[in-house]
Amino acid sequence: MGYQHLEEYDLQITEDIKQRYERIITDLGEDITRDGLLKTPERASKALQFLTQGYHQDAAEILKSAMFEESYNEMVIVKDIEVYSLCEHHILPFFGKAHIAYIPNGQIVGLSKLPRIVDVFARRLQVQERLTEQILDCINDTLKPQGVAVVIEASHMCMMMRGVQKQNSVTTTSGFRGQFEKIETRNEFLKLISHTFS
Repeated sequence: MGYQHLEEYDLQITEDIKQRYERIITDLGEDITRDGLLKTPERASKALQFLTQGYHQDAAEILKSAMFEESYNEMVIVKDIEVYSLCEHHILPFFGKAHIAYIPNGQIVGLSKLPRIVDVFARRLQVQERLTEQILDCINDTLKPQGVAVVIEASHMCMMMRGVQKQNSVTTTSGFRGQFEKIETRNEFLKLISHTFS
């Protein structure tokens, strides 16, 4: 569901969220009638719907739409997938990169579908640990490969702008299934994405 679709489909939700933003901005001490803020509640409402559109998407169906029989049975890696999400604790952004690998078991998936399922789960209120697991489980349960691996590296604005205010911290989460639970396969994957960590 793209941004235009949201504008056409969720007019009542847009209005409801807009009214809540008007109250929040007023409660913060701002003048909601001044020029710079006149359209802010509506813009913020549409932006929030866009950033959480993953609730209305089915990641498994996205994968199923581009699965093909293929005898290839070596590692497939898509790395440096941009990730943008919202921390569920403070509704502040966290962002970074995801690296996904799988070993086919008679079927492959269109490469563009892997970044798409990252977006489906990232466009929700999230924690990085759950995001990693959801991507991993979706690929494992839907594609049924010999193995799947997911690594996410992200910076969290809730740590950078507030709280401990550590601007250079990066959080890394990982998950492995099947063949990637074997240390040699896991190490091969980590070596192939290791430039990211340098």
